[in-house]
Amino acid sequence: MTRKIAIVGRLGVYPMMRLSLPGRRLLAYLALQRQPVARALASAHLWPNAGEEAGRANLRRALWHVPRGWIRALGDELALDAQCDLEHAHRVAAQALAGEALTLDDIALLSGDLLPGWHEEWVLAHYDAFRILRVQALEAACRTLTALGQHDLATQAGAAALAAEPLRESAAEALIDAHLAQRNRYQAVQCFRLLAQRLDDELGVEPDPALARRVGELAHARTHAH
Repeated sequence: MTRKIAIVGRLGVYPMMRLSLPGRRLLAYLALQRQPVARALASAHLWPNAGEEAGRANLRRALWHVPRGWIRALGDELALDAQCDLEHAHRVAAQALAGEALTLDDIALLSGDLLPGWHEEWVLAHYDAFRILRVQALEAACRTLTALGQHDLATQAGAAALAAEPLRESAAEALIDAHLAQRNRYQAVQCFRLLAQRLDDELGVEPDPALARRVGELAHARTHAH
């Protein structure tokens, strides 16, 4: 049976069997590291307020809660021995940034944050980096899919990028271009207006003047058409 762990876009760790919280924390930690980790370092990160001996004891108990075969020991190091959706997400993001088209499933995978609802420092250290990566990838996918004429997927990717970073003007521009490629001028203008409102509310600034002019011309043409 293939061992799989999901930590992207979920409220916990999803292995193929029910695990205790210590087991889930250890699996999630090793999944985030993406490489073997020394036991002392793992225990220090997972139980920062415990002493060295107590931390190692906690680590041994957590290992006992993880079924055999999910974690492999490499001397004094531990490594995840299962497939993880984070690795898949990194591969998909690399493909998008290289200009390759994404599927709807790929877009869905990149639409989720790492371990949402987990606020421990060892999670937050990876959270921002992954969010930046996935937003960049979704925006790139939006532009690539628009250029390929796959407009439905392009708007999905653009909307996901903007949902993750509502103040990201380049993502809004990519989504606006995707709407315009479908001749959905109303949605393009609405997207811009929502961006402008958010920028004003949060930062007290206006959108990029070049984008404002482009959308302003659309709105002006729409007004004159009536």
